[in-house]
Amino acid sequence: MPSRFTRRAALGVAAAAALSTALPAPALADWQPSRPVEMVIMAGQGGGADRLARLFQSIIQQEGLSRLPFMPVNKGGGSGAEALRYLKDNEGNPHIIMATLNSFFTTPLQTDLGVDIEEFTPLARMAVDTFALWVHVDSGIETLEDYIAAVNAAEGSWRMGGTGSGQEDSLVTALLEAEFGITHTYVPMGGGGDVATALVGGHIDSTVNNPSEAMSFWQAGRVRPIAVFTDERIEAMADIPTFAELGHPIEYYMQRSFVAPGGLTEEQQSYYIELLRALNETEAWQNYAREQALFTDFLYGDDLMAYFIEQRELHAQILASMDDPS
Repeated sequence: MPSRFTRRAALGVAAAAALSTALPAPALADWQPSRPVEMVIMAGQGGGADRLARLFQSIIQQEGLSRLPFMPVNKGGGSGAEALRYLKDNEGNPHIIMATLNSFFTTPLQTDLGVDIEEFTPLARMAVDTFALWVHVDSGIETLEDYIAAVNAAEGSWRMGGTGSGQEDSLVTALLEAEFGITHTYVPMGGGGDVATALVGGHIDSTVNNPSEAMSFWQAGRVRPIAVFTDERIEAMADIPTFAELGHPIEYYMQRSFVAPGGLTEEQQSYYIELLRALNETEAWQNYAREQALFTDFLYGDDLMAYFIEQRELHAQILASMDDPS
């Protein structure tokens, strides 16, 4: 798989960031929820999406951003298919929003869900998340060269843990395999939290977890990051090189966005955009993002949908290249 896919992803992020700074703020909404809002998470408990949604629930409550609570609900079945179908089936319901990840693009491309993401109501992208290559601290692996040698020596039995097949972790694993000509035995799990815990327990040999999912284990001296899949070093992991620094320009990012069912009114959409804009400006969110290696990158409304469509095409190309490595 050529690395141009990942460079295009980075360019898409940069272009979207430029748009986000140029857009005027939407008018304040007149509508407000009349009952608690379901915050659907298209992943299992303990992973990056789950952690973020629950953090946002806490900030909304602590900052008084809504007079009614937001209630996180995990619907991660079928690599997010359960959540996507739930949103589709609740068209016009203004009391549901969904926290997305990149399976928002890949799952509809790989399954016959009857879901078109262009029909959903785009709200806001809060950040782009990052990825790192992790090994157990007792593995003896300290450099990228060590890692490649160890995987090759395993002759196909090296266990790479990740989220479901066709989801983000498997795409990043495919990028590694294409770049270095190596082979992993991919072990799909329910969520990023399970993946990080499995590495600590020695049940798998490596992961490409989001830093937020493995940071506490790193700080506890249980796992070791080898390199990060970003275009520049991450502030919270300043001593860890990028793959590009090591001569391999592999990049991949995870969008952290919110959408709502299709059929919402402009007032309903605007309410959520303004709430998320206020959340984006809180010290609690900005501190968390910096400490957990996320790049805050607010984008909303129609321009967010344009970003979604671009990223869907990008991921279609990545999936096609995985099916046809030539």
